[in-house]
Amino acid sequence: MPASGFDVIVAGAGPAGSTAATLLAQHGRRVLMIERARHPRFHIGESMLPCSTPVLERLGIQLEASGYQHKDGAEFIDEATGKSIRFALNARYQPYQVERARFDHCLADNAVAQGVTLHQEETVRAVHVDAAIAAVETDRQRYTARYLVDATGRSAFMGRQTSAIQRIGGLGCFALYRHYRVSSPQASALFESGDIKVLMQDIGWIWIIPLANERLSVGLVVRDKSATALRGAALFEKYLAASPLLQDLLSGAVAEAGVRSEADFSFSNRQRYGQRYACCGDAAGFLDPVFSSGVFLALVGAERVADRVNEALANATEAQASMLAMDAQVFEEGFSTMRLFIERFYRSDMVQRLFFEADRSETIKQQISALLSGDLWRSDNAFQRMLLEGRQGRKRTA
Repeated sequence: MPASGFDVIVAGAGPAGSTAATLLAQHGRRVLMIERARHPRFHIGESMLPCSTPVLERLGIQLEASGYQHKDGAEFIDEATGKSIRFALNARYQPYQVERARFDHCLADNAVAQGVTLHQEETVRAVHVDAAIAAVETDRQRYTARYLVDATGRSAFMGRQTSAIQRIGGLGCFALYRHYRVSSPQASALFESGDIKVLMQDIGWIWIIPLANERLSVGLVVRDKSATALRGAALFEKYLAASPLLQDLLSGAVAEAGVRSEADFSFSNRQRYGQRYACCGDAAGFLDPVFSSGVFLALVGAERVADRVNEALANATEAQASMLAMDAQVFEEGFSTMRLFIERFYRSDMVQRLFFEADRSETIKQQISALLSGDLWRSDNAFQRMLLEGRQGRKRTA
């Protein structure tokens, strides 16, 4: 196919890019997807939200047949006080924990199987969009199309090109993590339960995610770089050693690799769409991983973009930036809900006063479970309305 023979160019072949590309191909559009790396490639972020299921079904992805670890709930634990609370997450859909290298590879292969042209190990160098065309220059050649979808992850190509990236302060600053092969009785019980665990820490929090084939993902998210003089593996090992729960789980464990790190957490893109382009996935904004919203927002955001772009291509209105205004507003409601939820997690005693007391009110517990499941667009969640209305009140008084 010639370099100018595409309807849409998708930059990035992660969950957002593969979702947008696949759905556009299902609509009959000619799609080129450009990925700077090569699948399979390592990526953190294994925990799926239940409400991802409808999008995955549209893509033709069946997680239950793929041998992934089932995810039934999320337990928040304060080992210092002995308090804990578990929220069920499998009431409506059955979620799973995925190995991202295999999961992302599967999504990209699925896109190709449904007609998407995939170029790997090719890097986008420059983008030009105007009323007539979307042009992309890579380290190989120049391509043109009627539309561009930016799914470049935290590189956020269009957001940085338009100087629209705004860091969100007060959340996690960086994460340290490692995968382990485990064999302890406590780990076996965790695989059986299918629950993720979040351990509250003075410096932030620790995630414990059971994966298939007797593996655990363990990560420490630090909210303040100046909180400790320790760095890297020394900081990670200090907090693992201080947790009785982790010491039991990791008894006899074998680390699969060294301690990895991720930084540049939590930013929003103030210009998620424009003339002939739209951003989705982390390119539209990235949030602290405490509630595992990353892949979920990538999938649902890409779905909305793909459906709206297809409609615009059919009507020859794809040069009108305003076509995405309503969808962006809907996405912003979900993004803001998760952002405010995370802010409360860090900046208030929400976990101590609300989470750990939620067993006293089934209504409150269900409302929290709904947000933890990704059920972000409903009118009857009083807890969600409180989050959003509180933000509006702060804006009015600012």
